[in-house]
Amino acid sequence: MTSAISAEPDPSGSIIFVGRDAAGHWLVQGHQGQLEGRFVSRTAAWAFARSECRGFPGARIVAALRPLIPAVSFEPLRHDECAIDRAA
Repeated sequence: MTSAISAEPDPSGSIIFVGRDAAGHWLVQGHQGQLEGRFVSRTAAWAFARSECRGFPGARIVAALRPLIPAVSFEPLRHDECAIDRAA
């Protein structure tokens, strides 16, 4: 079961968002930045969110109503960039 995003996250538990980014990739994100994953399908994203929910007591999974913004860019590195500079 999913619920809509409220204006204020519930401070008593974590929220795990499942949705797409502006490019159409499926993402799973924790509302406090503690988790992020990119998936090839809706099914894979929801399965990951359900498995991660067990690691965050009181967490709930929410379908994102707006495009999610990836914390880590999925764009290829430029020739003058180093991957470690972008790692979280």
